[in-house]
Amino acid sequence: MPSFPQFFKFKQIPHAVCRLGLATRGNTRLQKEDAQLVLEQGINYWNWCGHEDGMSQAIRELSFRRTEAVIAIQLSARDEEGAQRELDQSLTHLRTNYLDVVTFYYVESSIEWNEISKRGGALNALKRAQEEGSVRMIGVTTHQRRLASEILRSQTLDLLMVRYNAAHRGAEMEIFPTAEQLKIPIITFTSQRWKALLQPTPEDPKRFVPPPAREWYRFALASPAVSVVLMAPGNRTELLENLKLLSDWRPPSEEQHSQMVLHGERVRRHAGRFP
Repeated sequence: MPSFPQFFKFKQIPHAVCRLGLATRGNTRLQKEDAQLVLEQGINYWNWCGHEDGMSQAIRELSFRRTEAVIAIQLSARDEEGAQRELDQSLTHLRTNYLDVVTFYYVESSIEWNEISKRGGALNALKRAQEEGSVRMIGVTTHQRRLASEILRSQTLDLLMVRYNAAHRGAEMEIFPTAEQLKIPIITFTSQRWKALLQPTPEDPKRFVPPPAREWYRFALASPAVSVVLMAPGNRTELLENLKLLSDWRPPSEEQHSQMVLHGERVRRHAGRFP
């Protein structure tokens, strides 16, 4: 199995970043104290969903610890004016004068990317903000591997945020090699395939028990191309279960990895159709 470092160093961010990150989804019940807890545990990459929640409260109260946290958001706007407006709203809401990472939210077609990157597109607003110091890194969030690979090769952005899990492994061939070659960071989400990987399937071998959530984060972290894996626990109980990974920081064994790949393939066949 590949090496398994706990931290990643982004060239635009002055301190090391824990490879296990925290995200909110807008429908979770994490409190301000939960975000503060993970920072104490060293988990300093926070992906905020854009809705008022415990994470946004915690960000507003970071004060002198603001530099310890890497704050990431997603923008929905595709045009320059809309992107500037969203960016200003986020900075105001979070009471910070800069954001570490801003990605364009769910860019799912070349048409969308062309709109973002053309003259008058949203990318212009973020490039200007980057020059002014209110944004450190610019990226894109997408499910489309071919599009992601094209954007990577253009070397237009600083990072890429993509779906990756044991049931959705196409990124291993279509995205990760290019990212490693170009040294572009990869942030991954949906490690549990919306919790389907935690459930049994009709094809499971006898006595097979699907691994808990933390093991699916371990699976994604085992890829050397992945810089940060986002977890999005729904509550304190799920968060504490995930945090057990920090006291057992290692890649899965070859046997464990193989079993997880096989379960991922079964889930892919039985948990609904997705690309």
